[in-house]
Parts: sequence; structure tokens; C-alpha cells
Amino acid sequence: MPRSAVDRVHEVYATSYRRLVGQLTGVTGDPVEAEDAVMEAFARAVGSGRSFLDADNPEAWLRTVAVNVTRTRWRRNRFFRDVRHRLVAEEAYADLPDDRVALLAALRLLPAPQREAIALHHLADLPVHEVAEAVGAPVGTVKARLARGRAALALLLSEPDNEPDPSTERSPR
Repeated sequence: MPRSAVDRVHEVYATSYRRLVGQLTGVTGDPVEAEDAVMEAFARAVGSGRSFLDADNPEAWLRTVAVNVTRTRWRRNRFFRDVRHRLVAEEAYADLPDDRVALLAALRLLPAPQREAIALHHLADLPVHEVAEAVGAPVGTVKARLARGRAALALLLSEPDNEPDPSTERSPR
């Protein structure tokens, strides 16, 4: 990779890495898994040649790759993810504010398509059309997922007796 290309990857890393990890944490519900997916996206950017360098929005390119990495891993590692999540959930959430822990735990209870839409739209602050592009779904489908996801979150987060526990919630699908 030419020096200017390496500089471009470093520049995008410096401006986008933390934001992407935050966004993917909303998608995955797991900050460790999110960080790993974002790092994989950057590794693929380095190996992609012109594809990344010619992207109009390199952060969106990385986000799409990271979401796809996450989806692939979920399909491949269902069993191991469930075991690992139970073991590290408490440690991963230890430094987060209680309301953020409750939100992330509630997000994990949503079906994956709703969770992705909510995380990318509300946590990543992407407009609906960019969420649709990132997840590969029509805009109308994303709007429906957002509406259903918001309704489910409102119910989950408004019942203090039923606050989700990050160490016991259902794994993402």
C-alpha cells in the first residue's frame, strides 16, 4: 500500500475508530466484540486496495464491513458467543453508566435486524437511508424495524422490575 494510502487509513482511524466502536457496541451489545469487528474492518481496508481509498465515505465503508463481520461471526459462533458472553458480561459493562448498561442489555433482547437499525440510527446518528444502505435493506423496512424496535425498547426500559441483566439476557440472533 503506498504511503499516502497508509496515511489515509491512519487519518480515518484517528477520526472514526472510537465512534465506530460505539456504534457497533449498540449493534452487538458487547464492547469487546464491537472493537474486534471494527479492527477487522480496518484490516480489510488496508488490504482492499482502491475500494476503501475510493469510497466517498470511508467511515460508512468501514461501518458496513464491521456490521457484515459481526453478522458472519454471529452465524459461525453461536455456541461460543453464548458461553463467552456469560463469562465476560459483568466485566465488560463495569465502567458504563447504569442507564447505558440497561440500554445495551435491552438492545440485546431485540431481534438482530431491529437492534442493528436502532443502534445505527440512534447511537450512530445515521439517517434512515444510510442505515438502509449499511444493512442492505429497503428504507421502508428500516423504518418498520425502527418503529418495532423503539416500541420494544420502551416496554423493556419502562418496567423497572424487568430490567434486563447483561449477564443473563438472550444472545443476539
